[in-house]
Amino acid sequence: MWSAVCTLWILRLAGGSLGDAEFGRFTFYLALFTWLDSFVALGTSEVAIQRTASDPTAVAAVLKAARRLRVITGAIGVSAVASLCFGLREPGALFIVLAACYPITHALELSTLVWRNQIAWGKPVLIRALASSISLGCVAWIAHSGSLQPALYLVAVAIGSTCGNLGLHFAARAQLPPSPPGLEPARGVFAAAWPLGLSALCAQAYFYVDNVFIRVMLGEAELGPYNVAVRVMSLFLMLAQYATLSALPWLARCAAEGRLESAIARLGPGLFAFSGLICGLVWPWSAQLLERLVPGAGIAAESFRWLLLAVVAIHAGSLLLSAVVAAKDNRAKLGIQLGGLALNVALNFWAVPRFGIAGAGMTTFATEAFVALAAALALARRGVVPFRGLRALAWLGGPLLFLAAAWLSARLPLE
Repeated sequence: MWSAVCTLWILRLAGGSLGDAEFGRFTFYLALFTWLDSFVALGTSEVAIQRTASDPTAVAAVLKAARRLRVITGAIGVSAVASLCFGLREPGALFIVLAACYPITHALELSTLVWRNQIAWGKPVLIRALASSISLGCVAWIAHSGSLQPALYLVAVAIGSTCGNLGLHFAARAQLPPSPPGLEPARGVFAAAWPLGLSALCAQAYFYVDNVFIRVMLGEAELGPYNVAVRVMSLFLMLAQYATLSALPWLARCAAEGRLESAIARLGPGLFAFSGLICGLVWPWSAQLLERLVPGAGIAAESFRWLLLAVVAIHAGSLLLSAVVAAKDNRAKLGIQLGGLALNVALNFWAVPRFGIAGAGMTTFATEAFVALAAALALARRGVVPFRGLRALAWLGGPLLFLAAAWLSARLPLE
C-alpha cells in the first residue's frame, strides 16, 4: 500500500513539473518498464516455488538456474529498450536506457524465495517500502530542481527499485542454503518457466497495451490522466496481488494433496466480496478522487469507473489463475492469457477511436472478466470446480456488496 501511495505521489510531482506531452511520455515508459519487469522474471518465481515449496533441498540449484535466466533476459530487455529509444530518437534516450538496466538486478531478488515458501513477508515488505521511499525522494529532488526531462524522472524511480533488489538479496542471503562448489543449475527451469513467463507478458501487455493505442490514436496528452487512473487502480489491486502471491505455496501443497477446490472456496469469496465493497464505495467519487490526486486527471473518471469493475474481476481471476499454476497447468495459463491479449488488442482497435480513453478502460474490464471465466473453466477441466453447489452463492458477495456500497456512497455528503 505504501509503495502504491509513493507511486501516486511520484505521479503528482511529475504531473506538476512536466508539460502534458512530457508527463504522458513519462507514464508511457513507466508502463513499458512494468512490462520489462515481467519479461526479465519470465515465470522463474512461480517455477522456483513449484520446485521448492515441498523440497527445500532444491533451493540452491533452482536459484542458480533462475538467476542465470534472469540475467540473460535482463540484457535482452536493455538491448530492446535501447533499440526503441535510439530508433525513435526519443529525448533523453541515454537516460531511459540507463533506467532500463535496473531489471537486471531482479536476479538478486530471487533470494526472497526462502521467505516466500515460509509465507513470511515482514522483511520483504519493509525493504520494498523503503525502496519506494527512495524512489519518491529522488523524484522529489528532481522535481525541486525544476527539471523538465521525463527521462531523469525515470532514472530516479529506477534508483529506488535497484536499491530494493539489492536490499532484498543481502537481507535474505543469510537464510539461503550454501551453494557447494561445482553445483550444477537445476535442469528444465527454462522449459517450465517460459509458458508462465509468456503468460505474464501477455497479462502485462493486455494491461498496458492500451498506452500504445492511446498514444498513437489520441496523443500523448491523453496518456497522463489515463495512467493516473491506472495507477489508482493498481492501489486497489494490492490485496489481490499479494494475497494470491503469498498463498501460492499453500495452494501448491493443497493441489498436491487433492484439496485445491476447498482451498479456493476458503480464500476466493472473501477476496471477491472485499473488492466489491471497496470499489463500490469509490465509484460515485471517481472524478473528485482523480482530480485531487493530479489536477486535470479528472477527465479520466469514466475510464476509472470501468477500471474499478476490472478490479473486482481481477480479485476473482488472480486467485483462479494462481490455482491453475498450483495445479502445474502452466500451458493452460499461457492459453488463457494469450486469449486475453488477443481479445484486448481487438477491442482496443474498436473502442479507443470510438470512446477515447473510456474505451481503453472498458476493454480492460472485458479482458479481466474473460480471464477469470477462462481460469475457472481450466480448473473445471481438471475436476476442480470453483463454483460448485452452495459454494457458488458465496461468490455473489462481490457484485452485491458493490451495488450496495455504490448506492450508499452516492448519498454521502462528500462534495
